[in-house]
Amino acid sequence: MTTRYAIEPELSPAEFIDVLRRSTLAERRPVDDAERIEGMLENASIVATARTDAGLLVGVSRAISDFHYCTYLSDLAVDVAFQKQGIGKELVLRTHMAAGFHTSLILLAAPAARAYYPRIGMQPHDSCWILPRR
Repeated sequence: MTTRYAIEPELSPAEFIDVLRRSTLAERRPVDDAERIEGMLENASIVATARTDAGLLVGVSRAISDFHYCTYLSDLAVDVAFQKQGIGKELVLRTHMAAGFHTSLILLAAPAARAYYPRIGMQPHDSCWILPRR
């Protein structure tokens, strides 16, 4: 199977939700709130995708960037059936490339994915702080 990668700013909410559900990310995303998902996509700076030859979306990376200093990689989802093929690593690379390698790429790892990010060359940071959603 060949994987095709692209920047898809017009990715549909339905396809995004579908790949979130086929990955492990749906449990931490508002997949039952179509309006919120639509807003997440509309306001993203970068949406990178991975598709099979048949066009099936098997991975997505969604990021917010100022394109000058920092890029926050908010979502990285790969269909469980297509994991361990380098798709996530390639989506991270293509997202960073689209933002510019002069930006710092930042993400908050899902608990189950904490061990993944060091394997693709990302460095841990010990002082992240958040104000949770209300």
